[in-house]
Amino acid sequence: MSEDPLRQISRENLNELPVRRYEGPVNFVASPAQLHAARLDVLNERVIGFDTETRPAFRKGESYLPSIAQVATASTVHIFPLRYPDTHRLLAEMLASDVIIKAGVALANDLRTLKQRFDFAERRITDLGVVAKRHGYGQTGVRNLAGILLGFRIAKGAKTTNWAAPQLTPAQIAYAATDAWVCRELYLRFETEGMVS
Repeated sequence: MSEDPLRQISRENLNELPVRRYEGPVNFVASPAQLHAARLDVLNERVIGFDTETRPAFRKGESYLPSIAQVATASTVHIFPLRYPDTHRLLAEMLASDVIIKAGVALANDLRTLKQRFDFAERRITDLGVVAKRHGYGQTGVRNLAGILLGFRIAKGAKTTNWAAPQLTPAQIAYAATDAWVCRELYLRFETEGMVS
């Protein structure tokens, strides 16, 4: 069976698409007031985009736990530095919620490593890559899906930077926020296309 050309995109065609990044409000959760604002927003959402970023390992045998978690709501992207234990309680509550759909790509590894930081029992997780594959998409990564379904390209620039740094750069924050935002946008597009119920 040949691949449906509308369900995949060549590197050349992807590179011709306009680059988009998230341009809305970002809440970098580093104070009790910012955590409270995140709680009010996140726990009242129906669908959130979810992702984590981990400091890259360049030596054999070296590995790190996730440094930040990003949560995109309809109005804001919240970035949770995981070095603050207070953020763990809210994230665990969100991940365990039966009423909030958590949408992301390749979430199994994110969730597995996140559980080494704090305990939670996840519910209502939607892995967009799995859904895309089930519907005949040959490419299931967030960048390819954004190109195919949303018509834009996401820049990769900050992916291999130090996510454990005490201060993230504007480029890192934009990259992290964009990944979570795109996951939410893709889920909503999947809903429109009847790919998720």
